Amino acid sequence: MTTTNIQPILDALTSTGTAPDWTATLNQILQAFDCTTGTIHRLDPETGLLTLVAYAGMPEFLLPKISQIPIGKGMAGIAAERREAVQLCNLQTDESGVARPAARDTKVEGSIALPLLLDGTLYGTLGIAKPVPYDFPAEEIAALEQIGDAMSRALA
Repeated sequence: MTTTNIQPILDALTSTGTAPDWTATLNQILQAFDCTTGTIHRLDPETGLLTLVAYAGMPEFLLPKISQIPIGKGMAGIAAERREAVQLCNLQTDESGVARPAARDTKVEGSIALPLLLDGTLYGTLGIAKPVPYDFPAEEIAALEQIGDAMSRALA
């Protein structure tokens, strides 16, 4: 992955006139980072819950469990609470408590969740994962944060 791969994503998110197609955006992100599974959650200001707006590669039976996530629960909720990226090299063997038990049903291993922040305000989370153990290097995290900034502007 090189940071040049994210330019089309940034261009699509910053184009004016239309709201982003979140499923298409997520699929572009997954392709750029060679991932198979992902979610985009938007913070619902009324309920305070992270609400699913797009997903890819998730088993259908998990959708009820990931459709609304409390801040502080699971990878997305912890990333939102800490306001920083949370990653696991292998979600399947994680014993830290960051990954919820149902997350193992995704069959992914290397995973990362990032908060979508703009000027310190939380707008949601982005989560992506690979089917193999993987630590996202600093370069990829920085690129994901760039995408997250653009996504936050679109959500604001």
